[in-house]
Amino acid sequence: MIEVLKMRRKLVLGNWKMHGAIGTNAQLLQAIRQHLTTSSLPVDVGVCVPAPYLSQTRDLLTGSDMKWGAQDVSAHAKGAFTGEISAAMLAEFGSQYVIVGHSERRAYHGETADAVGAKARQAIVAGLVPVVCVGETLHERDAGMAEQVVRNQLSDVLAFVGSENPAQIVIAYEPVWAIGTGRSASAADAQAIHAALRACLSEHGEAMNQTRILYGGSIKPNNAHELLTCADIDGALIGGASLVASDFISIIDSASRAASASTVSDEVFDAGVKP
Repeated sequence: MIEVLKMRRKLVLGNWKMHGAIGTNAQLLQAIRQHLTTSSLPVDVGVCVPAPYLSQTRDLLTGSDMKWGAQDVSAHAKGAFTGEISAAMLAEFGSQYVIVGHSERRAYHGETADAVGAKARQAIVAGLVPVVCVGETLHERDAGMAEQVVRNQLSDVLAFVGSENPAQIVIAYEPVWAIGTGRSASAADAQAIHAALRACLSEHGEAMNQTRILYGGSIKPNNAHELLTCADIDGALIGGASLVASDFISIIDSASRAASASTVSDEVFDAGVKP
């Protein structure tokens, strides 16, 4: 019998950002749910929605294969922090994921490494999986600092959350210069950064090799397959394309094909057969 190596299951996660309306949310989620119902896919799928829509999302997705979550969380468990939302509150709505340290939060809200680490820790305590975003600016990339910047950002968070359970976190690499610009890192560039992040994780223990690293820089249906077949890219954190059912479904299918091809390759390798 062929023994299949334990693989990191791919994850396709939508980030709606500050978009949505009750009517259009329902149409979008129902279309995606229907696709997952009629297809047996070897990938995990979820959406991170604005907090006011968590209740609607829970009602529409409960009983489906889709997971859901939020786009930010407080660094505090509770208290006099007007306008903030605790991890425990998100968990009450059935959230599984929460995005922390997104480049827009870092840039527009001045989030520091300590703030991102504290948010990730609060998420884990509440039973959520923080999707920890890291990424370099165009200036940092042009200066040859990209790998060091993302390694530092990742190490800062791991100092807060530890590395006992690799399933506690997901990493999302988002080249800042490729978000919302229509530009995307080449597959080779993206793989290089993902490999550097994988090496950084390995330094914190062998178990961390099972931590998933997503690509999150303007991924679209036309570039998804090439990116998702890279060795160290375990899925995608999708912005604008997650708001269009056909685009999101296309990326899910690309991830599924990439996962299936990877499984076949591992089976051939384990059998001692040269591909």
